[in-house]
Amino acid sequence: MREPVYYSGSAKFFDTHAHIYDSKFDANNVTAEDILKRCISSGVTSVLIPADSEETSRIAVDMANKYDGFEGIALYASVGVHPHEAKTYSKDTEEYLRSALEGRREHKIMALGEIGLDYYYDLSERSVQRDVFEKQLELCYEYDVPMILHEREATGDCLDILRRFYKEGRLRSLPGVCHCCSCSKEAAEELVKMGFYIGFDGPVTFKNNKKGPEVALNTPWDRIVIETDSPYLTPEPNRGLVNEPCHVPFVCAKIAEIKGVTIDEAAQITYDNGKKLYGVD
Repeated sequence: MREPVYYSGSAKFFDTHAHIYDSKFDANNVTAEDILKRCISSGVTSVLIPADSEETSRIAVDMANKYDGFEGIALYASVGVHPHEAKTYSKDTEEYLRSALEGRREHKIMALGEIGLDYYYDLSERSVQRDVFEKQLELCYEYDVPMILHEREATGDCLDILRRFYKEGRLRSLPGVCHCCSCSKEAAEELVKMGFYIGFDGPVTFKNNKKGPEVALNTPWDRIVIETDSPYLTPEPNRGLVNEPCHVPFVCAKIAEIKGVTIDEAAQITYDNGKKLYGVD
């Protein structure tokens, strides 16, 4: 098996989206401690652990609170129900989300998500996905919490729902982040106008990806964050290996190349943007 490449510069990075509880890590005998040790050696000092169900919401929150400060790394969590899991959303789920959001900062909960629509896999009926998306958008507004937006092959319906909430004044001034943005330049522009951040992952480094770099070039600096979506979407030069937050510098390096700045400059900007997005110091 080939050895992964790691970043060895002096910049610091914020991986704004990494599922470090995923079973893929267990299958590869990788512990949370292993992941975090490699983070600090690669300059990654902040990580947000997102959720996709009630179960993983609880896991993400527990992990963020257990390991926050390990090797000096700041850990944060989100709670929420992914469109794949929309079919599992119930009154009990909503009660849990409300309870978690009530005292969210005390428990390091900085966002609601992943929420949104996914018509690529259709693991929940589309009407159910839309209904659960809207219910969670209401929670974002009610509890003044940013969302982590998941959208795949559903741009039209997703934007229609967001436009309606935006026009009705039911989106925060900084609504959240479009995670792993795969939409068109025009759709990304509209999201930015609504106040969203745009999240870039490993695919922006892929040689056959033309749309991602175009969107990155067109997105204002103050709306760009970087993420890994670990353990998936590993960036070049480690594509094909299990992804970890320590690989986020390679995403940052690609954004720096696209924007024509140094990696240190790109790291500082995206680090500050991540902090602002999630409202952390």
